[in-house]
Amino acid sequence: MATYAIGDLQGCLAEFEQLLEVMSFGRQDQLWLVGDLINRGPNSKQTLEAVIALGSQVVTVLGNHDLHFLAIQDGGHEPSRSDTFDELLASPRVEEYASWLRCQKLAHVDETLGFAMTHAGIPHIWTVQEAMALASEVEAVLRDEGEISYREYCETLYGNEPALWDEGLEGMSRFRMITNYLTRMRLIRDDGRLDFDHKGALIDAPYGWSPWFELNPLRTETLVFGHWAALDGDTGLSDTVGIDTGCVWGRKMTGICLETREIYTIPATQETS
Repeated sequence: MATYAIGDLQGCLAEFEQLLEVMSFGRQDQLWLVGDLINRGPNSKQTLEAVIALGSQVVTVLGNHDLHFLAIQDGGHEPSRSDTFDELLASPRVEEYASWLRCQKLAHVDETLGFAMTHAGIPHIWTVQEAMALASEVEAVLRDEGEISYREYCETLYGNEPALWDEGLEGMSRFRMITNYLTRMRLIRDDGRLDFDHKGALIDAPYGWSPWFELNPLRTETLVFGHWAALDGDTGLSDTVGIDTGCVWGRKMTGICLETREIYTIPATQETS
């Protein structure tokens, strides 16, 4: 049995299926997905269905695009021009898809393997255990078992404030901050403040800001993440493995075997603008 992790799918079904075949993914294997299963690519509905069909073989964490879908479906927000999940929203099974996503995690750790996973990363100000505990607060809200309702979370999810963690944060300010660290983070300051504007290469990062993974992390596990396609998977660190390599932007889809660290790639079949 092997454990594989694959970067952001974003509705790129053909490449996902090809990558599973190249990895010789079998019924005894486990698959980790770093989130952003849907949106921007051509086949969001079919990709989500393929993931759901894997059942207990798959562990996925939610990405910002997955949460964006929930905010539209259950929070009253309108799709943007760049969204490509109209077929998903129009499906008679849309509530089933949303319910499945609501049961997924924001953070995952396997202490036996020595790996952890989130969509965007874990800020240096948290240990993996702290991140897991904080993620579980948001996961409870998604299941409508938290301190605020799931509906309120979806209605008020969007926003860049607060931009700095404070243990005393309450209500939606707390849940939005946790969500933004785990699903939107790229650049950060030493104190933990987030920058939400920069999405490009590190060479173009504004002065005074650092990529989150370059600050001394409070963890011992190897972290697998996606979200930042401009990195093309390159963090320069053996314990921080980026696997979003921009398939939806016409580059490639990347997977890794966690036990052996062997890398697998499939070139994109088309570019989505």
